[in-house]
Amino acid sequence: MFQEAGTLTRPPRRGAPTTGVGTAFGTFGELLQGVLPEDDGDFLVTLPVARWTMAAFRPGSASGELEVRPAHKTKALQLARMIADLAPGRSGCPPGGVLTLSSVIPEGKGLASSSADLVATARAVGRALDVPMPPARIERLLARIEPTDGVLYPAIVAYHHRSVRLRAVLGSLPAMAVVGVDEGGSVDTVDFNRIPKPFTAADRHAYAGLLGRLTDAVRGRDLAEVGRIATRSALMNQSLRHKRSLEPMRAICREVGGLGVAVGHSGTTLGILLDATDPAYTRRVTAAAEACGELVGGAAGGLSGGTSGGASGGVSVYRTLSFGSVPDPASSPVPVPVSVPVPVPVSASPRADEGAP
Repeated sequence: MFQEAGTLTRPPRRGAPTTGVGTAFGTFGELLQGVLPEDDGDFLVTLPVARWTMAAFRPGSASGELEVRPAHKTKALQLARMIADLAPGRSGCPPGGVLTLSSVIPEGKGLASSSADLVATARAVGRALDVPMPPARIERLLARIEPTDGVLYPAIVAYHHRSVRLRAVLGSLPAMAVVGVDEGGSVDTVDFNRIPKPFTAADRHAYAGLLGRLTDAVRGRDLAEVGRIATRSALMNQSLRHKRSLEPMRAICREVGGLGVAVGHSGTTLGILLDATDPAYTRRVTAAAEACGELVGGAAGGLSGGTSGGASGGVSVYRTLSFGSVPDPASSPVPVPVSVPVPVPVSASPRADEGAP
């Protein structure tokens, strides 16, 4: 039997309130994001990566109120309060509670950090207060807070992020690595989604065609086609949020034999997609990392497993996630995501805390 993704289970001590724990993964931007020729047409296709948020909720606090640590995670606190209001009497639970969030997903970069915070929070608080948190309920709650990525589902999914609803589960892909750079600064997702989209009717039909192609590519595990579509989506997004490094990154991708370029459409990151099963992978990832290091003014020795939070930083290498099976979106529990080992240069090794908790 599958356990709900990102939820750890342990028997509570007799007479003690349960501490709930939940996790959620991030994404490296999106494989595709745009607007379809239909009502509520804003959509994205996720690219899950092995960066995680963990939430722990302990009922009871000295103040008798709900608290969050760190204090700036106010959206997660808002969600915790909403779930607490659903709890059936909270019999035996002390008043208030403390929600603690720990994450290795950089904020404001287009890597789904806020979505991961909220999904992990829903799982942790729901378990602690004995409030079932199936995907449909989490979506209804998140829709009251902000636009949300599809990190709730352990698969590559097409997702209507503004209305917070699943469009389709596309499946999973062979292991890839993403050699990423950060152009610096941060983007507020809520503010970004208020920007009028400059896309024409022809653009909307083009996005529909790209979504159809990407659906077929994921199901056929065609990484070359996935890379082409990701690059096209990055180019079409330039009119909405320009990435000054996109053309240099495309050039590096061609030089090293990468699959394509993926971007955080509403963020500051760009990355070169590489097939981790390619016999030439080690050479390609090393060459891409060195070239990206030169692009951002660093050196290969400055590579890291994480992205800096403010000004443009060094080079980061991300691992994509694969999944044991494709879930039925109407069901819960759902399968647990599996981090596929991807070798990276020694100087670019991810931090020890980067894997699934």
